[in-house]
Amino acid sequence: MSWLKWLISRSILLHPTTLLILMLIYVPGTIYGYYWYKDQLAATWNEQPHWQIPFVPDSPTASLFFALAVLWLWISPNRSRIAWVNGVRGVIETLGVVTSVKYGIWATAIIFAGQAQGASSQWEDWMLIIGHTAMAVTALLYARFFTFGGIALLAAAAWTFLNDTVDYTYDVFPYLPRQLYDDIFYVGLFTFLLTALSVLATAIAKFVFAEEKIASDKSF
Repeated sequence: MSWLKWLISRSILLHPTTLLILMLIYVPGTIYGYYWYKDQLAATWNEQPHWQIPFVPDSPTASLFFALAVLWLWISPNRSRIAWVNGVRGVIETLGVVTSVKYGIWATAIIFAGQAQGASSQWEDWMLIIGHTAMAVTALLYARFFTFGGIALLAAAAWTFLNDTVDYTYDVFPYLPRQLYDDIFYVGLFTFLLTALSVLATAIAKFVFAEEKIASDKSF
C-alpha cells in the first residue's frame, strides 16, 4: 500500500496544488451550505431568540472552520511568536477537525437512518453522503499537520457539546427526514455520543499518530 502512504504524505497533502484544490472545494461548499440552511435560519430568526442563530448551521460552520485552518496552515505553517494568536489558531483548527468529523458522520448516518425507515432516496442525498464523508476523512488526514494542543481540544469539545445541548433543548437541530421525528430522543443521544467519538478521533489523529507522521514525512 505504498501508493496510499504516498497519497496521504506531507508532500502531497501540503502541496500548494492540493491546498488550492481544497480551497476551491471548501469555499463554495461552505457558501452553499449556509444557503442550504436558509429556511431554518430564517425560521429561527423570526420565531426564536436570536442568540440561537449560531447554533443552527452546523455543517457549513464546520467546513468554514476547517477551511480557515487549512488556509492558515498554507500561509503560515509554523506557530506564531504571539501566544494569543496561537490560541486562536488552535481553537479554529480543533473546531475544524472535531466538527467536520462529527457532522460528516452525522449527516451520512441520518440520511441512511431516514432511508431505513422509508424516506425516499434522492440524488441530493448521495451528493450529501459523498461530500460529508469526504469532509470527515479529510479533517482526520490534516489533523496531524495542525498546531493545536490539549487545551484547544477541550475548548472545541465544550463548544460542540454546548451546540448539541442547544440543538436538542431548543429544537434548533438540523431538519431531519420526517420519519425520524418520532425518534428524536435517540437522534439526540446519537449526536452527543458522536461528539465524544469525534473528540476522541481528533485526539488520536493529532497526538497518537504524531510519531508515525514524523516517520512518514522523513520517507518522502
